[in-house]
This record gives sequence, C-alpha cells and structure tokens, in this order.
Amino acid sequence: MALLTDIGTLALRALPPEMSHSVALNLLRNGFVPGAYVPPPPSLYVQICRIKFPSPLGLAAGFDKDAVALAGLYQLGFGFVEAGTVTPRPQAGNPRPRLFRLAADGALINSMGFNSGGLDTFARNVAHARESSLITGPLGVNIGANRDTEDFIADYVAGLERVAPLADYVTLNLSSPNTPGLRSLQEGEALRCLLGRMAETAAVLEKSPPLFIKLAPELSGAALAKCVAAAREFDVAGLILCNTTTARPATLRAPARSEQGGLSGAPLREPALAMMREIHNLTEGRLPLIGVGGIASAEDAYVRIRTGASLVQVYTGFIYHGPRLISDIHSGLAARLKADGFANIADAVGADA
Repeated sequence: MALLTDIGTLALRALPPEMSHSVALNLLRNGFVPGAYVPPPPSLYVQICRIKFPSPLGLAAGFDKDAVALAGLYQLGFGFVEAGTVTPRPQAGNPRPRLFRLAADGALINSMGFNSGGLDTFARNVAHARESSLITGPLGVNIGANRDTEDFIADYVAGLERVAPLADYVTLNLSSPNTPGLRSLQEGEALRCLLGRMAETAAVLEKSPPLFIKLAPELSGAALAKCVAAAREFDVAGLILCNTTTARPATLRAPARSEQGGLSGAPLREPALAMMREIHNLTEGRLPLIGVGGIASAEDAYVRIRTGASLVQVYTGFIYHGPRLISDIHSGLAARLKADGFANIADAVGADA
C-alpha cells in the first residue's frame, strides 16, 4: 500500500502544479484515501487552548481553501486541519499560472491571491462535514480579506462572525504577500485596531473560538516585538510562524526561482526556525506557537517543537512527499520523545530554548 501511495504521489507531480492540486482534492473529497487510518501514538496527544489534538501535526492553510476534502484529509491521519484562506465574497485570485514547483530546491512559489469560493460556500461545506461527522479532529479556519475591499477590518469581522460557530480555532491571515496592502495589518496601530475590533466581535458571539495570527517571516526586531505585545494585549490565543516569504535566497537553483509570489518549503526552514526562537524568547514561552515553513521530516518537526512550537503544520513537504510523510513524522516524533526521556510531546516544547 505504501508503494501505491508513493506511485500516486509521483503521478500527481507529473501534472502541472495547480492541476495536480485540483486532482488531489477531488480524489480526497470522493473517498480515494490511500492506506488505512493509523492513529498517532498516545505520546503525541496534546491540549492547547482547551482543544484536544490527537497529534501536533496539522495541515497548513492553503491546501483545502473551500473545505471540500475535510473527510479525506482527516482519514490521512493529520492531527488537525486548517482550512482556507476564505474571503467574505468569492474571488478568482490572480491569473494563471500562479503556482510553481522548485523541485531542485524542495520549494514552491505561489501567487494564488486568495482564490476563494467565499464564506457562503465555505460555511455550507463545513456545516455539511460537521453534520455528517466527517470532521474527526480539530478544525482551524483561516480567514482573509477580499482584494477589492474598501475595509480590510470589516472583512475580518465578517469572516469571524460567519466561521466562529464552525471552527475550533480561527486564524487571521495578515501575511499573504499576494494581496496588496494586507501585510500592513501586522504592524503598529493597524494591528491594534484590527485586534480591538476582533475582541469586540468575539465578545458578542455565542461561541468565540481561540484566535491565532499568521505572521510573515520578514517581521523582525522592534516591529515583531510590537506585534507580539499587541497580541498579548488583546489576548490572542497564539501565533502561527510563518507564512511564505518574498525573499529569494541566492542558493535557489530551479528555473522558476524568479517567479512572483510567496516562497515556501525548504528555503523557509531556517528563517522560520529563527523567528520561532525569537518569539519564544519574547513571550518567555507563555504564548502558544504553531510552527510552519520547511517542515518535511520528523527531525524538522522535532527541532521546531524543541524550539518552542506546541503544534506544527506541513504544506510543501506534504506536496512533495505525499501521505507517507504523516506516518513518518508521527513515528519519528514518538521515537525521538522516547530516546530523550519525554513521556509526552508537550514535555519537549521549548526544551532547547
């Protein structure tokens, strides 16, 4: 079965990137899930923000933007799934081609531009999955703003109001490089204004899920410290570190390295790790952190956890390695915990800080 899974992964990679993505989603939504579900080892159970995660390994936002394949994704064995980014109104995103493989670098570049079916479609899909008991683990919902909006903050308010009853946690995507002006919301008074409105909105909701913020890897120094201070001031549940980068390391070899958009995968590993270390120190380990960016093995995940991540997410590594990566990370994490004398994954969080 593992061989068939690997063959399927290679076959998908033979297709153009966005077509491959679409085919994979359709297979998952129609029940074509390779292998039998294997529960994560008990040592990987973790509880964050009163949410029970069967393992710390999740799927990052961007893979299932409209929540069409949730049942299949949970059957693959992820400890949690983050769906979206969803925008209030449907939008097509940027013109194609807008997704590029950099196989020689273990990376992707995307300039998708928040292509989304909108909140109505998204909420309908999640509600159906909930009613049909297809969601078997925690679900995060990543919300964003429409490209042509006149009020970014109003879009985030609308998103939170609509998805709050459906989500175990909600992520504010303030760091996509493909929506002009969006990243300005991460800094200074703009962030405080946004978080103030989020707090006001959450206060009147019947159900108010924990709120996370996804940050850009370019944030550092004083700007990053102010962002963390604002997050703590407004009782944000945690931070996701980090989104794709606009930087282009000189070491990139693939022909597509000059394409516009956000770079993800192996080249983001060290910047994301450095950001995790900096924020863990800034918060003295008191703010839950989700690590993402360049995680493609159990060792990558374990290093991120020992640096301060309570949870980790994969995206590009999952694209290149396929479903086998999930069980490899689970078994590898359990083995490393045992070797280091930790009874549970939570004991390893921040061990190297």
